[in-house]
Amino acid sequence: MKFAHFSHIWGKPGMTAGERYDQLWREVILSDELGFDYGFCVEHHFRPDESWMSSPALYAVGAGARTKNMRFGAMGFLVPLHHPARLVEEIAIVDQMLGGRLEVGLVPGISPDPFPHFGLDYQMRKPVTMEFVDYMRAAYGEEQPYSFAGEHHKADGILLSVQPVQKPHPPLWMQSRDPQTLEYCAAEGINTGFFISFPREEAAPRYRKYLDDWAKAGHAHKPNIGYSTVVYVDETDEKAMETALKRASRAYVGFLRPAEPGQSFEDRVANLSARFTARGEHGAAEIMGNIFDPEYLADHDLAFIGSPDTVAGKLREASEKGLFNVFMGEFNFADLPEDDLMRSIRMFGEEVIPQLRDFEPF
Repeated sequence: MKFAHFSHIWGKPGMTAGERYDQLWREVILSDELGFDYGFCVEHHFRPDESWMSSPALYAVGAGARTKNMRFGAMGFLVPLHHPARLVEEIAIVDQMLGGRLEVGLVPGISPDPFPHFGLDYQMRKPVTMEFVDYMRAAYGEEQPYSFAGEHHKADGILLSVQPVQKPHPPLWMQSRDPQTLEYCAAEGINTGFFISFPREEAAPRYRKYLDDWAKAGHAHKPNIGYSTVVYVDETDEKAMETALKRASRAYVGFLRPAEPGQSFEDRVANLSARFTARGEHGAAEIMGNIFDPEYLADHDLAFIGSPDTVAGKLREASEKGLFNVFMGEFNFADLPEDDLMRSIRMFGEEVIPQLRDFEPF
């Protein structure tokens, strides 16, 4: 298995943005020293009550400048919000600055909220994102200056000042549970993954087909399938649960839409769940309707909390059930004190990773 420090870079009451980023650097420096493989962040916009990261490229450069071994990137770039020529420039420059340690996650975007602020049509997000893969490959191809004539992206004789270190391009990720998108990712050699909101028992059949399609496509290497949720490690199960379980039940409050006048917390949770029900994702709707219930998280092992042996055991079981080989742990959540946060990261690196490093779920 491989392991990532994953962060929404949640805003923290009582901290400035600069202080929050300084804390983030302390987290990734320690993760690098402990042998983590990856560091990933999100791209979120216009929610000061939620994530304080709208530029994954800046995150990757800042983290890369402070570390030696970890690979960093977006999970992922919100492709429809970027001009394609600007995005391929940025990816190439960041890969050079990181000495070839960049990972590139591409996502169409889940929330429609930021799209109007960029003057963009939310309904066109998926085809724009898919076509960008071909655009990027043209931009980094042998024929330079490059041109591209797609339905959504155009280029005519552009010569990039900088090309990426990694050829033909940095590794690509597209987090998805959509069967059609997974077929595309398998055919194109794109890594994938899923989040806490998708039930692991529902995930396995889809990713088993993805693996079969990957093999049929003849790719020379094994794909990465990531899974992300909250993790907290402490000396004993009792201490870990006391410190982290209630906080874990508030880790994803940022998923809720801002409260409207007269709207209760329960109303917002019901609306969040209803969005998944409307998409026919009843398992995800159940999780999102209960994600703020500590007992539900504990009973369903949706947050990995406990001693090193307990967390390693939960991870092994979950990876076999959900068919993932990269764990993207969100270590910093809610109001977890920094001393506890850093101890958790250290214990995970020193006592959990060694138990699972040679484990292969597929």
